Amino acid sequence: MRAPMSARPGAEFAKLWTASAVSNVGDGVTVVAGPLLAASLTRDPAQVALVAFAQALPWPLFSLVSGAVVDRVDRRRLICAVDLLRGAVLAGLALLVAAGAATVPLLCAVFFLVGLGETVADTAAVARLPAIVPPERLAAANARLMATFTVGNQLAAKPLGAWLFAAGAAFPFGFDAVTFVVAALLVASMRRVPAETRGRPPGDRRSLRADIAEGVRWLWSHRLLRTLALSMGVANIAFCSAFSVFVLYAADRLGLSEVGYGLLLTTFGFGGLAGTVLADRLQRRFGATALLRAGLALEAATHLVLASTRHAWVAAAILVAFGVHTMVWGVIATTVRQRATPDRLLGRVGGVYALADSSGAALGLLTGGVLARAGGVTAPYWIAGALTALVTAAAWRPLKEASRL
Repeated sequence: MRAPMSARPGAEFAKLWTASAVSNVGDGVTVVAGPLLAASLTRDPAQVALVAFAQALPWPLFSLVSGAVVDRVDRRRLICAVDLLRGAVLAGLALLVAAGAATVPLLCAVFFLVGLGETVADTAAVARLPAIVPPERLAAANARLMATFTVGNQLAAKPLGAWLFAAGAAFPFGFDAVTFVVAALLVASMRRVPAETRGRPPGDRRSLRADIAEGVRWLWSHRLLRTLALSMGVANIAFCSAFSVFVLYAADRLGLSEVGYGLLLTTFGFGGLAGTVLADRLQRRFGATALLRAGLALEAATHLVLASTRHAWVAAAILVAFGVHTMVWGVIATTVRQRATPDRLLGRVGGVYALADSSGAALGLLTGGVLARAGGVTAPYWIAGALTALVTAAAWRPLKEASRL
């Protein structure tokens, strides 16, 4: 059951929104600090990329199972428990870093556990939103959450993460641990929504495997969602391959310091913030189909510009444009999926979508360091540009259905 048509986001959405803001700042700090810590332990591009790969690996391994679990249990309690566990893991990492006991294998283990928690908590959060927000407000709610992600994760957290790491390598991870605890408390204070806490009818004792299969079949039969999932899966191979070594690219190709690297990442956030503000207006002006097509073309251009430039200001400019695209695409794709999917399947369909999305990301993170080692830090960007251009051509016709939802 969806939220009543007369309902407004109100206090429940405000709590979710605030929890998202807090945890996004913490996540953004760790996103910056993780590669910096890895780079302080080794200069091998493959090992630096391996740390990011470890956090992405749980998505292709567990997203289907996580989606099925989300449709079986109380989503609010599930998010709360997982956030507390992630906070404990990061607190442990902070203590080990402070003691000088950090190693690349340890970082891989910690980021794997954090990524495993993400597969559950993120899927549950997306599935819970239609139960507390009416259908006509979903696009606006998604835009607000993505704006929060942009401000917290991309703008505020990036320079903060670099500054905290410079002040003390353990500080960013301790900070993130605290944000997880705060977010868990906020989610715990939300009211229980019976209609969205269990995806199966009473008495239905189907196996987890049968639940997963139902979600896979449903998404695969939906042409637009299938196209969106596959397009982003392949595009993520390109994107994550290139950006798995971005910390080395910023230093070796652009000559930036640690703080400069954090500021460059912030430009992506400025573009993302503009994208969340403009998403609804752009969609009404140009339509979903045109925006999705243009976004894929812009992705290809972004990789090629980064591969060919040595100027930080050029890289910053294209990252702003890319940031606009990612938020516009995200608002459209998420809203389409939430509107098209029955409530009882939201977790599973989200899990299948995440599998396609994250499998590409994991493969890209795994190959990026190898490509950079073999051909230099720009090699992944050249290959990413060509691959994304092929995705754009293949998805062009099926994306015409986006404007009908």
